[in-house]
Amino acid sequence: MKQAVQRGRSWFRANPLTVDLLLYLGCFGYALVVAMTNEFYGFRVWGGFAAAGYGLAFGYSGWLALTARSGGLRPGWWRSRWPGVALAALLAMIVPLVVLVIRRLTGNDWLFTPWSWSAQPEVWVIERSASLLIEHGTPYLDVLSLGRPPEVNDYTPYGPVMTVFGLPRALFGGTPLADALTDARLMFALTACLCLLAVHRLLGRPAVPIRAVQFAVVFPLTALNWSTQGPDLAMLGLLLLAVALAARDRPIAAGLVMALVLSAKLIVAPAAVVVAVLILARCGKRAAGGFLLTLITACTVAHVPVLLADPQAFVEHLIKFPAGMGVVTSPAASPLPGYLIASIGPAGKVLAFVLLGMAAVAMLGWLYRRPPVTGNEALLRIAVGLGAFTLLTPATRYGYLVYPLVLLGAMCCFQQTEATGRTVNSPTG
Repeated sequence: MKQAVQRGRSWFRANPLTVDLLLYLGCFGYALVVAMTNEFYGFRVWGGFAAAGYGLAFGYSGWLALTARSGGLRPGWWRSRWPGVALAALLAMIVPLVVLVIRRLTGNDWLFTPWSWSAQPEVWVIERSASLLIEHGTPYLDVLSLGRPPEVNDYTPYGPVMTVFGLPRALFGGTPLADALTDARLMFALTACLCLLAVHRLLGRPAVPIRAVQFAVVFPLTALNWSTQGPDLAMLGLLLLAVALAARDRPIAAGLVMALVLSAKLIVAPAAVVVAVLILARCGKRAAGGFLLTLITACTVAHVPVLLADPQAFVEHLIKFPAGMGVVTSPAASPLPGYLIASIGPAGKVLAFVLLGMAAVAMLGWLYRRPPVTGNEALLRIAVGLGAFTLLTPATRYGYLVYPLVLLGAMCCFQQTEATGRTVNSPTG
């Protein structure tokens, strides 16, 4: 088995253009299916542009494969593999985002017509939460006093920090140009990009492997999220920044950034455990204590004012609704193993949670027996943990697989730093 894995890795490294062709072909097929079959307007628009982008990237890679001499690539950017990535990024990310932001100005938010949505409900809900925070001191609607039966889009299942991404529109929107420029998706994208730049700098500005960009940036799950939603990419950017800070032995800064992540989206909570263990392994108990104290203090500061403003709404949105005990049940469901097992019946639900618990115990055992001492090792454990959570949770979305995908892609950059002899991820660096 080990020899087979080694042979697979050797082939993977020795045939980069063949791997590119297979990758872009698969991405093209996925985007085409989305464009032709998905119920959401924004997804179909993305699929059309993305299929063109991946198709061009496939064609360019095929041209390189046919014209490369002796299986190698000639010097120069235009004869490298990067133009294929650029084509995919342009048509699968930049163009559909711009088109959908402009198309959204026609005003189809809050309608029960997913075939007309230019942005997914996450976008409007977060923007509404900012307006509610300004007007009422809480980002959460009182769903019990709406004067009508509540529905799923009345809920804001995010922490108070997520509201920040909607503040630009709440404060400066009102005209078509202002609404376009303050679309929450642009705020998510800007945050993700700034965090990646900060991570790159913390790592010592290593060369970025093309495979990392292919899997973490232009892969369909990331590109689709970028164009139609965005919150998960902002959280991933902040999470990577927290890991990079921890790997640079800056526990207090890592605690502050991790608190922002947890105070926006609680699903990333397992990552905080891994980062704490990373700091403990590198810097000792005192530093780990400082990280945890900073994390808890910052989370408390973010949550308590909102909790005091309306305790009932806070509990309904952040605790009951995600747990399936709210007035409205969360519709989150994708045909992943946890959902399929739970759909068998009561016994299936119990089994799904047992498997989820076993995965959590296994992750804790892994952290105990082999604590991460580098950013690369921490990212691997976070990716496996969040991947297992996504696959085994009875009510989840396949889109959350973007977390392990991006984290595994980011690992390539951390590995590149180690391979070039830098010491930012070394306990003695």
